[in-house]
Amino acid sequence: MTGYMHSGYAESQSEFGAPMELPRCGGWVLKRKIAASNSFDAMGCYPLFCCKDWAQLSLDLEDLNKNATANLVSLSLVADPFGVYDETYLRHCFKDVVIPFKEHFIVDLQRPLNGIVSAHHRYYARKALNNLIPEECSQPIQFADEWASLYANLIDRHSLDGIKAFSRNAFTVQLAIPGTVVLRVIHQGITVGAHIWYVQGDVAYSHLAALSETGYTLMASYALYLYALKYFADKVRWLDLGAGAGSSNDGGDGLSQFKRGWSNGTRTAYFCGRIFNHKIYEEHVKAKSISSTDYFPAYRKGEF
Repeated sequence: MTGYMHSGYAESQSEFGAPMELPRCGGWVLKRKIAASNSFDAMGCYPLFCCKDWAQLSLDLEDLNKNATANLVSLSLVADPFGVYDETYLRHCFKDVVIPFKEHFIVDLQRPLNGIVSAHHRYYARKALNNLIPEECSQPIQFADEWASLYANLIDRHSLDGIKAFSRNAFTVQLAIPGTVVLRVIHQGITVGAHIWYVQGDVAYSHLAALSETGYTLMASYALYLYALKYFADKVRWLDLGAGAGSSNDGGDGLSQFKRGWSNGTRTAYFCGRIFNHKIYEEHVKAKSISSTDYFPAYRKGEF
């Protein structure tokens, strides 16, 4: 197992829930206590739920549904857009909620580079590379301190908190996971930007990218993405660049426009939810005085 499928990735988010394996499919979720109760629910790891055998996921969920000792009220997750399933199968697995959540920008690396990257992005990447040296970090775990500093700048810029902020300990675990690739750009001997990728089979997933203030000035993100496309060209078939910012999914935000310029397609990431104990679920909703909402699980509305 590599990347998001590795047990270490779930362990890296253990401050938000106890890692729990779905043994048939080989995926991991986080079991969480529901406040002021003896009940628990579970959520997929952020940002994606990935597993080895999607055909077995339905059996894992049926096991949870029948297993009173698991004591789970509900489960929610965002399904890997490269998972081996269709929407009908997801609806079979998740009886209560299956909705298109976000469109992930993807790259089919069998296409020529000039047929993928927009002229605008190629221009600014060349300009950025006049001042930057790109390279792969041969030992990602040794990059932990530099990465934590870069990511702290991202946290400050975008006021990230909760599970999106990631702790220093989480990064220490994540950088040691098999399949981790760290690409960085250097200016005058100093790392000014870096991009963490997870390789799973024939797909490389963009996990996180961060820049220093100098990196923003030098447009290091353009250099990082162009270098990534060239680096992975003979290593995997697909790149998953992730989605845009926010929850609107209208593609109009700046991050969507940036990623669109590097991609040649999209795939849908579905948000999925299932209630295992309807009686307890409704009791928690009632206790929180939750009115009609599309949020799932409703009793956790506002948590993120």
